[in-house]
Amino acid sequence: MKLLLQHKDKHSKARATILNTSHGIIETPIFMPVGTQGTVKAVNQTMLAENIKAQIILGNTYHLYLRPGIDILEQAGGLHKFMNWQKPILTDSGGFQIFSLNELRKFEKNGVTFKSHLDGSKHFFSPEKVISIQRIIGSDIMMVLDECTPYPCDYEYAVKSNQLTSEWAIKNKEAFEKTMPLYGGEQFLFGIVQGSIFKNLREQSAKHLINLDFDGHAIGGLAVGEPAKDMYEIIDFTTDILPENKPRYLMGVGRPENILEAIERGIDMFDCVMPTRNARNAYLFTMNGIVTIRNAAYKNDFTPIDKTCNCYTCKNYSRAYLRHLFNAKELLAYQLATIHNLTFYLNLASEARKNIFSDTFTDWKNQIINKLSKNVQEV
Repeated sequence: MKLLLQHKDKHSKARATILNTSHGIIETPIFMPVGTQGTVKAVNQTMLAENIKAQIILGNTYHLYLRPGIDILEQAGGLHKFMNWQKPILTDSGGFQIFSLNELRKFEKNGVTFKSHLDGSKHFFSPEKVISIQRIIGSDIMMVLDECTPYPCDYEYAVKSNQLTSEWAIKNKEAFEKTMPLYGGEQFLFGIVQGSIFKNLREQSAKHLINLDFDGHAIGGLAVGEPAKDMYEIIDFTTDILPENKPRYLMGVGRPENILEAIERGIDMFDCVMPTRNARNAYLFTMNGIVTIRNAAYKNDFTPIDKTCNCYTCKNYSRAYLRHLFNAKELLAYQLATIHNLTFYLNLASEARKNIFSDTFTDWKNQIINKLSKNVQEV
């Protein structure tokens, strides 16, 4: 995978890069809207590309395998054609979703057996099968099958889990290379660094993946309950090991302040359901904190959600109107709120990129985090 390192901030590990894919370039740092089931909830593809300016979206192997099914995606010619999306797609392997099933799954040496959350039917994912599914999906960036450790977990469990993930990484890479002649070189495969909060295990995992020569590296198993300081420490430690000439993706970590702290520590790519989920629950991100738009305070407020925002929603609608839509349970509320929140996240990444080029990232980051902390609320 071609990565062009354009600039590195003089005062931190923050960096600006360009990734080339067959469906277009990706300028990092970048946030990837989550389109788990072939759709980013509440917005259509035209709005996503033209108004929100998304460069890449994320799909999920587990969910797409269950519904609509791989046979449908194969007949459609892949996910890009099926959902009419012309830009890059990254697909998670489904490992985290299977991890979330708890008693409905069982990890084994050759793969993982799990029961569908839809109907309880029994299924099996091996590293080879996950590669095969993602080949059919046609994702630009594929993820290996791994085991995500819970937090907390004891050291012995983390060791065994790391060993399993390492063995699966080899099988993933072999299956990827074996199927290369059938699909060409237009898809890329990322390894996933695991190891919980244990630095020696993170180091073992990272070095193992580096030796296997993946196209990029993800850091998984974070934002699962550990303190933020531990997460930042593991990110900082791991990016010191990972090579500079390949992209780095922090999986599922998506609070604005988390993203900025991770960029400072050398991360390029992010995804999280937070902006879309918060939007549907009437929590809107602004540079001065979260606006809980259902509140009575906004009944007669005819100003935009955020006066500094250039999104379609802020340019055309008021806080009073958004409040009315949510209280009237109108579906348009979800769309307008989602447009705003995703634009906020994409703008945050874009501004981070600009400040990396000007070597002002750290000062800018600290100012933004101070602003965001003024009115912190959660769903």
